Amino acid sequence: MTGRRLGFNTRVSFSDDPGAGLREGIELFRAAEALGYQSGWAYQRHFDHYLSSPLPFFAAAGQHTQRITLGSAVIPMRYQDPVLLAEAAGTTDLLIGGRLQLAVSTSGNATWDAVFGAVGTDARTEAERRQERFLDAIAGAALHIVDGPGQGAPVGTQLRVTPHSPGLRSRIRQGAGSLGSAARAAELGIGLITGTVLHDVPEGVSFGEHQARLIDVYRTTWRDKHGNEPPPVAVAASVLPGTTAGLRETYAAYDRQRRTEGMAASRPKGALTPVIGADLPAGMRMSPVFHGTPDEVTEAVLADPGLAAEEIVLFLPPAFGLAENIRLLTDAARTVAPNLGWDSSGLS
Repeated sequence: MTGRRLGFNTRVSFSDDPGAGLREGIELFRAAEALGYQSGWAYQRHFDHYLSSPLPFFAAAGQHTQRITLGSAVIPMRYQDPVLLAEAAGTTDLLIGGRLQLAVSTSGNATWDAVFGAVGTDARTEAERRQERFLDAIAGAALHIVDGPGQGAPVGTQLRVTPHSPGLRSRIRQGAGSLGSAARAAELGIGLITGTVLHDVPEGVSFGEHQARLIDVYRTTWRDKHGNEPPPVAVAASVLPGTTAGLRETYAAYDRQRRTEGMAASRPKGALTPVIGADLPAGMRMSPVFHGTPDEVTEAVLADPGLAAEEIVLFLPPAFGLAENIRLLTDAARTVAPNLGWDSSGLS
Protein backbone atom coordinates (compact mmCIF):
# COMPACT_ATOMS: atom_id res chain seq x y z
CA MET A 1 0.00 0.00 0.00
CA THR A 2 1.45 3.36 -1.02
CA GLY A 3 0.61 6.96 -0.36
CA ARG A 4 -0.52 6.44 3.21
CA ARG A 5 -1.19 9.49 5.35
CA LEU A 6 0.80 10.06 8.52
CA GLY A 7 -0.82 11.59 11.59
CA PHE A 8 -0.45 11.76 15.36
CA ASN A 9 -2.74 11.65 18.37
CA THR A 10 -2.17 13.70 21.53
CA ARG A 11 -4.16 14.08 24.73
CA VAL A 12 -3.06 17.73 25.16
CA SER A 13 -2.20 17.00 28.78
CA PHE A 14 -1.15 19.38 31.51
CA SER A 15 0.01 19.28 35.14
CA ASP A 16 -0.18 22.48 37.17
CA ASP A 17 -0.83 25.03 34.41
CA PRO A 18 -3.73 24.19 32.05
CA GLY A 19 -3.13 27.28 29.93
CA ALA A 20 0.47 26.30 29.29
CA GLY A 21 -0.61 22.78 28.36
CA LEU A 22 -3.12 24.09 25.82
CA ARG A 23 -0.58 26.46 24.29
CA GLU A 24 1.98 23.65 24.06
CA GLY A 25 -0.68 21.57 22.34
CA ILE A 26 -1.05 24.24 19.67
CA GLU A 27 2.72 24.41 19.30
CA LEU A 28 2.80 20.63 18.79
CA PHE A 29 0.34 20.92 15.90
CA ARG A 30 2.44 23.69 14.38
CA ALA A 31 5.59 21.62 14.64
CA ALA A 32 3.90 18.54 13.20
CA GLU A 33 2.66 20.50 10.21
CA ALA A 34 6.16 21.85 9.62
CA LEU A 35 7.41 18.26 9.63
CA GLY A 36 4.84 17.37 6.98
CA TYR A 37 2.29 15.44 9.05
CA GLN A 38 -1.04 15.33 7.26
CA SER A 39 -3.30 14.94 10.31
CA GLY A 40 -3.35 15.76 14.01
CA TRP A 41 -5.81 14.24 16.45
CA ALA A 42 -6.65 15.13 20.05
CA TYR A 43 -8.26 12.88 22.62
CA GLN A 44 -11.18 14.12 24.74
CA ARG A 45 -11.35 13.29 28.44
CA HIS A 46 -13.66 14.91 31.00
CA PHE A 47 -12.72 15.95 34.54
CA ASP A 48 -9.01 15.20 34.24
CA HIS A 49 -5.69 16.77 33.26
CA TYR A 50 -6.38 16.40 29.54
CA LEU A 51 -8.29 18.27 26.84
CA SER A 52 -12.00 18.22 27.67
CA SER A 53 -13.37 20.40 24.86
CA PRO A 54 -11.62 19.71 21.54
CA LEU A 55 -13.55 22.08 19.25
CA PRO A 56 -12.42 25.39 20.80
CA PHE A 57 -8.89 23.97 20.80
CA PHE A 58 -9.12 23.09 17.09
CA ALA A 59 -10.51 26.53 16.29
CA ALA A 60 -7.45 28.04 17.97
CA ALA A 61 -4.94 25.55 16.53
CA GLY A 62 -6.40 26.16 13.09
CA GLN A 63 -5.38 29.81 13.27
CA HIS A 64 -1.75 28.73 13.73
CA THR A 65 -1.70 26.08 10.97
CA GLN A 66 -2.66 26.00 7.32
CA ARG A 67 -2.70 22.45 5.92
CA ILE A 68 -2.86 19.80 8.62
CA THR A 69 -6.31 18.34 9.31
CA LEU A 70 -7.51 18.57 12.91
CA GLY A 71 -9.50 15.73 14.41
CA SER A 72 -11.04 14.43 17.61
CA ALA A 73 -10.26 10.85 18.57
CA VAL A 74 -12.75 10.41 20.05
CA ILE A 75 -15.80 12.34 21.33
CA PRO A 76 -18.18 10.03 23.27
CA MET A 77 -21.69 10.82 22.03
CA ARG A 78 -23.40 9.70 25.24
CA TYR A 79 -22.64 13.06 26.87
CA GLN A 80 -23.04 15.37 23.88
CA ASP A 81 -26.04 17.44 22.93
CA PRO A 82 -26.12 16.53 19.23
CA VAL A 83 -27.47 19.84 17.95
CA LEU A 84 -25.09 21.99 20.01
CA LEU A 85 -22.19 19.76 18.91
CA ALA A 86 -23.26 20.20 15.28
CA GLU A 87 -23.33 23.99 15.69
CA ALA A 88 -19.88 24.03 17.28
CA ALA A 89 -18.48 21.63 14.67
CA GLY A 90 -19.82 23.67 11.77
CA THR A 91 -18.45 26.88 13.23
CA THR A 92 -15.04 25.33 13.87
CA ASP A 93 -14.83 23.76 10.42
CA LEU A 94 -15.57 27.05 8.69
CA LEU A 95 -13.02 28.89 10.82
CA ILE A 96 -10.25 26.44 9.92
CA GLY A 97 -11.06 26.16 6.23
CA GLY A 98 -12.73 22.75 6.10
CA ARG A 99 -9.95 20.83 7.86
CA LEU A 100 -12.03 19.31 10.68
CA GLN A 101 -12.17 15.52 11.08
CA LEU A 102 -14.46 14.47 13.92
CA ALA A 103 -14.34 10.95 15.30
CA VAL A 104 -17.13 10.05 17.70
CA SER A 105 -17.83 6.93 19.72
CA THR A 106 -20.98 5.17 20.83
CA SER A 107 -19.52 2.87 23.47
CA GLY A 108 -21.73 1.77 26.32
CA ASN A 109 -19.75 3.74 28.92
CA ALA A 110 -21.98 5.49 31.46
CA THR A 111 -19.15 6.72 33.67
CA TRP A 112 -20.38 10.28 34.19
CA ASP A 113 -24.14 9.83 34.53
CA ALA A 114 -23.97 11.33 38.01
CA VAL A 115 -22.72 14.59 36.45
CA PHE A 116 -24.45 14.77 33.08
CA GLY A 117 -27.64 13.05 34.17
CA ALA A 118 -28.97 9.56 33.65
CA VAL A 119 -31.33 8.60 30.81
CA GLY A 120 -34.10 6.06 30.47
CA THR A 121 -32.22 3.85 28.01
CA ASP A 122 -28.87 2.12 28.21
CA ALA A 123 -25.77 4.16 27.45
CA ARG A 124 -25.06 2.67 24.02
CA THR A 125 -28.63 3.08 22.77
CA GLU A 126 -28.63 6.69 23.90
CA ALA A 127 -25.24 7.36 22.31
CA GLU A 128 -26.40 5.90 19.00
CA ARG A 129 -29.56 8.00 19.09
CA ARG A 130 -27.54 11.15 19.65
CA GLN A 131 -25.07 10.19 16.93
CA GLU A 132 -27.85 9.85 14.35
CA ARG A 133 -29.31 13.21 15.36
CA PHE A 134 -25.85 14.78 15.10
CA LEU A 135 -25.28 13.36 11.61
CA ASP A 136 -28.63 14.72 10.45
CA ALA A 137 -27.81 18.12 11.93
CA ILE A 138 -24.40 18.54 10.27
CA ALA A 139 -25.83 17.29 6.97
CA GLY A 140 -28.20 20.26 6.93
CA ALA A 141 -31.40 18.29 7.52
CA ALA A 142 -34.49 20.08 8.82
CA LEU A 143 -34.55 19.28 12.53
CA HIS A 144 -37.99 20.77 13.14
CA ILE A 145 -40.74 22.55 11.21
CA VAL A 146 -42.29 25.34 13.24
CA ASP A 147 -45.90 24.31 13.77
CA GLY A 148 -47.25 26.93 16.13
CA PRO A 149 -46.70 30.30 17.78
CA GLY A 150 -43.96 31.04 20.30
CA GLN A 151 -41.28 28.95 18.62
CA GLY A 152 -38.99 31.78 17.55
CA ALA A 153 -39.79 31.72 13.83
CA PRO A 154 -42.85 31.89 11.55
CA VAL A 155 -45.05 28.81 11.21
CA GLY A 156 -43.73 26.53 8.48
CA THR A 157 -40.07 27.52 8.93
CA GLN A 158 -37.65 24.62 8.66
CA LEU A 159 -35.06 24.84 11.41
CA ARG A 160 -31.56 23.76 10.39
CA VAL A 161 -28.20 24.08 12.10
CA THR A 162 -26.30 27.21 11.19
CA PRO A 163 -23.66 27.92 10.20
CA HIS A 164 -23.71 24.91 7.87
CA SER A 165 -20.35 23.65 6.64
CA PRO A 166 -20.80 21.70 3.38
CA GLY A 167 -18.80 18.50 3.28
CA LEU A 168 -18.35 18.16 7.03
CA ARG A 169 -20.48 15.02 7.22
CA SER A 170 -18.08 13.27 4.87
CA ARG A 171 -15.31 13.92 7.41
CA ILE A 172 -17.04 12.25 10.36
CA ARG A 173 -15.59 8.96 11.59
CA GLN A 174 -16.60 6.28 14.02
CA GLY A 175 -14.06 5.50 16.70
CA ALA A 176 -14.44 1.72 16.71
CA GLY A 177 -13.11 -0.85 19.14
CA SER A 178 -15.43 -3.71 18.23
CA LEU A 179 -16.68 -5.47 15.12
CA GLY A 180 -20.23 -4.24 15.68
CA SER A 181 -19.11 -0.63 15.90
CA ALA A 182 -17.10 -0.97 12.68
CA ALA A 183 -20.10 -2.43 10.86
CA ARG A 184 -22.33 0.35 12.16
CA ALA A 185 -19.93 2.98 10.85
CA ALA A 186 -20.14 1.46 7.38
CA GLU A 187 -23.92 1.26 7.52
CA LEU A 188 -24.14 4.94 8.49
CA GLY A 189 -21.80 5.90 5.67
CA ILE A 190 -19.11 7.47 7.85
CA GLY A 191 -15.37 6.90 8.14
CA LEU A 192 -13.50 4.64 10.56
CA ILE A 193 -10.66 5.14 13.00
CA THR A 194 -9.50 2.41 15.37
CA GLY A 195 -7.92 3.11 18.74
CA THR A 196 -5.42 1.52 21.09
CA VAL A 197 -8.05 -0.57 22.91
CA LEU A 198 -10.15 -3.30 21.31
CA HIS A 199 -13.11 -5.23 22.73
CA ASP A 200 -14.43 -8.77 22.26
CA VAL A 201 -11.02 -10.08 21.17
CA PRO A 202 -11.12 -13.90 21.12
CA GLU A 203 -8.62 -15.83 23.22
CA GLY A 204 -5.44 -16.55 21.29
CA VAL A 205 -6.01 -13.79 18.74
CA SER A 206 -3.49 -10.96 18.69
CA PHE A 207 -4.42 -7.29 18.78
CA GLY A 208 -3.22 -6.82 15.21
CA GLU A 209 -5.12 -9.83 13.92
CA HIS A 210 -8.37 -8.65 15.49
CA GLN A 211 -7.83 -5.09 14.27
CA ALA A 212 -7.33 -6.42 10.75
CA ARG A 213 -10.62 -8.29 11.04
CA LEU A 214 -12.36 -5.15 12.30
CA ILE A 215 -11.12 -3.17 9.29
CA ASP A 216 -12.21 -5.97 6.96
CA VAL A 217 -15.71 -5.99 8.48
CA TYR A 218 -15.95 -2.24 7.90
CA ARG A 219 -14.81 -2.44 4.28
CA THR A 220 -16.97 -5.47 3.46
CA THR A 221 -20.06 -3.97 5.07
CA TRP A 222 -19.50 -0.68 3.24
CA ARG A 223 -19.24 -2.38 -0.16
CA ASP A 224 -22.34 -4.47 0.51
CA LYS A 225 -24.33 -1.45 1.73
CA HIS A 226 -23.22 1.28 -0.66
CA GLY A 227 -21.88 -0.56 -3.70
CA ASN A 228 -18.62 1.40 -3.90
CA GLU A 229 -15.24 1.57 -2.21
CA PRO A 230 -15.09 2.75 1.44
CA PRO A 231 -13.24 5.88 2.51
CA PRO A 232 -9.70 5.61 3.89
CA VAL A 233 -9.31 3.93 7.27
CA ALA A 234 -7.15 5.41 10.04
CA VAL A 235 -5.49 3.32 12.74
CA ALA A 236 -3.73 4.50 15.89
CA ALA A 237 -0.46 2.86 16.87
CA SER A 238 2.38 3.41 19.34
CA VAL A 239 5.35 3.73 16.98
CA LEU A 240 8.49 4.77 18.89
CA PRO A 241 11.71 4.57 16.87
CA GLY A 242 14.72 5.08 19.12
CA THR A 243 17.50 6.86 17.26
CA THR A 244 19.79 6.81 20.31
CA ALA A 245 20.46 4.30 23.09
CA GLY A 246 18.90 6.69 25.60
CA LEU A 247 15.70 7.03 23.61
CA ARG A 248 15.45 3.29 23.12
CA GLU A 249 15.63 2.80 26.90
CA THR A 250 13.01 5.52 27.46
CA TYR A 251 10.64 3.87 25.00
CA ALA A 252 11.30 0.41 26.41
CA ALA A 253 10.49 1.72 29.90
CA TYR A 254 7.21 3.16 28.57
CA ASP A 255 6.36 -0.23 27.07
CA ARG A 256 7.10 -1.99 30.38
CA GLN A 257 4.99 0.54 32.27
CA ARG A 258 2.11 0.12 29.83
CA ARG A 259 2.22 -3.67 30.10
CA THR A 260 2.38 -3.62 33.91
CA GLU A 261 0.10 -0.66 34.65
CA GLY A 262 -2.20 -0.72 31.64
CA MET A 263 -4.24 2.43 31.20
CA ALA A 264 -2.63 3.91 34.31
CA ALA A 265 0.68 4.27 32.48
CA SER A 266 2.17 7.59 31.40
CA ARG A 267 -0.03 10.14 33.19
CA PRO A 268 0.76 13.80 33.79
CA LYS A 269 1.13 14.91 37.41
CA GLY A 270 -2.27 15.25 39.05
CA ALA A 271 -4.16 13.08 36.55
CA LEU A 272 -6.79 10.71 37.86
CA THR A 273 -5.84 7.07 38.39
CA PRO A 274 -7.83 4.94 35.93
CA VAL A 275 -10.11 2.33 37.48
CA ILE A 276 -8.85 -0.25 34.96
CA GLY A 277 -5.21 -1.30 35.24
CA ALA A 278 -3.21 -3.98 33.47
CA ASP A 279 -5.72 -6.72 34.33
CA LEU A 280 -8.21 -5.93 31.61
CA PRO A 281 -11.72 -7.40 31.47
CA ALA A 282 -12.18 -10.49 29.35
CA GLY A 283 -11.94 -9.72 25.64
CA MET A 284 -10.37 -6.28 26.10
CA ARG A 285 -6.90 -5.82 24.66
CA MET A 286 -4.45 -2.90 24.52
CA SER A 287 -2.34 -2.29 21.45
CA PRO A 288 1.36 -3.19 21.41
CA VAL A 289 4.16 -0.64 21.56
CA PHE A 290 6.53 -0.78 18.59
CA HIS A 291 9.92 0.32 19.94
CA GLY A 292 13.58 -0.33 19.26
CA THR A 293 15.89 0.87 16.53
CA PRO A 294 14.21 2.47 13.49
CA ASP A 295 14.87 -0.69 11.46
CA GLU A 296 13.38 -2.91 14.18
CA VAL A 297 10.33 -0.68 14.44
CA THR A 298 9.88 -0.66 10.67
CA GLU A 299 10.06 -4.44 10.51
CA ALA A 300 7.55 -4.87 13.36
CA VAL A 301 5.05 -2.43 11.87
CA LEU A 302 5.27 -4.08 8.44
CA ALA A 303 4.59 -7.47 10.03
CA ASP A 304 1.46 -6.30 11.90
CA PRO A 305 -1.71 -7.14 9.90
CA GLY A 306 -3.74 -4.57 11.83
CA LEU A 307 -1.78 -1.65 10.38
CA ALA A 308 -2.81 -2.23 6.77
CA ALA A 309 -4.71 1.05 6.57
CA GLU A 310 -4.56 4.25 4.56
CA GLU A 311 -3.61 6.42 7.54
CA ILE A 312 -1.38 5.66 10.51
CA VAL A 313 -1.90 7.85 13.57
CA LEU A 314 1.04 7.85 15.97
CA PHE A 315 -0.20 7.68 19.56
CA LEU A 316 1.98 9.94 21.72
CA PRO A 317 2.56 8.89 25.36
CA PRO A 318 0.38 11.26 27.46
CA ALA A 319 3.12 12.18 29.94
CA PHE A 320 5.62 13.18 27.27
CA GLY A 321 6.37 16.90 27.13
CA LEU A 322 6.43 19.13 24.09
CA ALA A 323 10.12 18.63 23.33
CA GLU A 324 9.87 14.84 23.72
CA ASN A 325 6.84 14.69 21.42
CA ILE A 326 8.47 16.83 18.73
CA ARG A 327 11.59 14.66 18.88
CA LEU A 328 9.45 11.53 18.49
CA LEU A 329 7.49 12.96 15.56
CA THR A 330 10.71 14.10 13.91
CA ASP A 331 12.40 10.71 14.23
CA ALA A 332 9.31 8.83 13.02
CA ALA A 333 8.95 11.07 9.97
CA ARG A 334 12.62 10.82 9.03
CA THR A 335 13.48 7.20 9.83
CA VAL A 336 10.32 5.09 9.66
CA ALA A 337 7.75 6.79 7.44
CA PRO A 338 9.76 6.64 4.19
CA ASN A 339 10.15 2.85 4.52
CA LEU A 340 6.48 2.03 5.06
CA GLY A 341 4.82 3.39 1.96
CA TRP A 342 3.61 6.50 3.71
CA ASP A 343 3.15 9.65 1.68
CA SER A 344 6.46 11.38 2.28
CA SER A 345 5.60 14.58 0.42
CA GLY A 346 6.60 17.39 2.73
CA LEU A 347 8.07 15.10 5.36
CA SER A 348 11.41 16.40 6.63
